[in-house]
Order: sequence, then structure tokens, then C-alpha cells
Amino acid sequence: MVILGMPNPVSCGSASASPVSILVVEDSDDDLFLLKRAFLHANYNDDLIFVRDGEEALQFLRDTLAEKGAKMPNLILMDINMPRKNGFQALNELKSDKKFASIPVVMLTSSSREEDVHAAYKSGASSFITKPLDFATFKKMVINFTEYWTAVARVPTPSASMA
Repeated sequence: MVILGMPNPVSCGSASASPVSILVVEDSDDDLFLLKRAFLHANYNDDLIFVRDGEEALQFLRDTLAEKGAKMPNLILMDINMPRKNGFQALNELKSDKKFASIPVVMLTSSSREEDVHAAYKSGASSFITKPLDFATFKKMVINFTEYWTAVARVPTPSASMA
């Protein structure tokens, strides 16, 4: 697990009451590298937490919930194809647990299969994004993603989602 706070010289208005913390669930070293670079290009100024699979994501959430005063993520960005526990399995567990069900989950995957899109939304995903193949498009996608989830959408505060 890596926790990364990124300073941002450009401040944009946030639709959320407080900074948005994102739990990124991704097993590919290459995609993690691209995501970190793209978030830097997006001038993302809030917390990013990186874990490697669905099992580690669920354990992180449970550990954070148990830790008094620890900040839960407001949003989860999750790959589908991962070892141990894939994105669909983790999504189903998250949405069936009332402590985590209100945390928005965005599926970010190399899959463009229509069955995966349907399965994600049926299981409670808030969005489904297919990973672009080139970095310029990937970077634009992350910029649009961060702008939407930090300046347009309103996400539940972690304390409210844990009730």
C-alpha cells in the first residue's frame, strides 16, 4: 500500500464538503505508473491510496474503519482483472456491506466487453471506464475523472458512509 498526498498549485472548487480521498486498486505496475503520472498532470491535490488487489482493498478498508480517527476514502477506483480477489468480487463485497456500500466505486479496466459493463453496473459500480491505450488519452481521462469527482459530483463524507 502506498499513500500519496500530492501538492497542487492550482486549486479548483470542490462540490464535496472536504477533500476527496481516492483508493486506487490496481495490480499492474505499468498501469500504476501511468496513473501516478496522470494524477500529477491533473494537478490532483488530495490523497491517493494505492493497493494491489481486491483483497488488499477490503483489508485496508476494514483496518481503516477499526482505526480510531483514520480517514476512509471517499471514492474507489478499481481494476477488474486482479489476482486473489478481482474487481467484481471486491465490488460485490463492498456493496453488500452497509459500512462501505455508499462509497462510490469506479471500475477502471482494460476490458471493453459489454458483459463487464453490465456486470459492473448491476453490482453497484458508479461508473465504468475503459483504460485508454496511449498516455495522452489516458492523461485526459484522469484529468476529466478528477475534475468530475472533485469539482462536479458530490461524494459522501467517510463518516456519513460508515453509519
